[in-house]
Amino acid sequence: MSKRGLKPLKRRLLNAYFVSTLSITMVLFLIGLLSLLVFNAQYLNKYIRENIGLTLVLNEDVREVDLLKLQKLLSSQTEVKTATYVNAESAAEILQKELGEDFIGFLGYNPLHATIDVKLFAAYTHNDSLLNLEQKYLTYSNVEEVYYQRNLVNIINENSNKLSLILLGIAGLMLLIFFALINNTIRLSIYSKRFIINTMQLVGATRNFIRKPFVLKSMLHGLIGAAIANTLLLFLYISYINQFNEIIEMDSEQMILVAFAIVMAAGLCISWLSTTLAVNKFLKLQYDELFN
Repeated sequence: MSKRGLKPLKRRLLNAYFVSTLSITMVLFLIGLLSLLVFNAQYLNKYIRENIGLTLVLNEDVREVDLLKLQKLLSSQTEVKTATYVNAESAAEILQKELGEDFIGFLGYNPLHATIDVKLFAAYTHNDSLLNLEQKYLTYSNVEEVYYQRNLVNIINENSNKLSLILLGIAGLMLLIFFALINNTIRLSIYSKRFIINTMQLVGATRNFIRKPFVLKSMLHGLIGAAIANTLLLFLYISYINQFNEIIEMDSEQMILVAFAIVMAAGLCISWLSTTLAVNKFLKLQYDELFN
């Protein structure tokens, strides 16, 4: 074949490789975005739950030494994230700001008691856990009442379960779509080489020998696509770290590293599986069937 004939062939091969790698890159980028969305949804759920706490209303005649012991005891509990003491004067100031009125001047005294605001870890903010903790804290001698917003907790728990199911459904559906897109791209690439596969079979090459270079090349494209997709994700992460810092956990290095690992694993695994299935399909075909 002349050099003039080779140049268009090489150009077509390069274009095919470029289109294949670009398609894989975009799909892997979407997989990375989906991963970040799921992680941040989990973080937001955790953040909301850990800002729902219990308010322990203390006896009016509680001594300071007993108060410090109680606060230390609460802080040592596995379910407690923070235990903050709020004296009666501070509680009155907070309530006055919320109401916009001087209720102490109207009543002539401060009706509020000192409290300890307990923030819990997310795992202990479900309805049954909160009920158990309420009963537990009421057994403490200096605790007069335990208060928390039951209706708000019920709403959050219900919506959290619904959101988790919706996200799982979306994630599962999107992964199937992403797999189909990459699989079709790879199958089209293998389809153009079906006659080469048949020729290698005719000269006595084993299936593993034929399959190996296709799988390695496809995994290389998947690796390159994953690297480019992770670069785009890192650029997006850095670009919006300030804008979304208060909404999502943009300072979490672990989150972005896990997303990178998912993208890399998806690029390698999907490329390997799709190429193996596609090559196996053409290995089973007879010469006449290759024209269909």
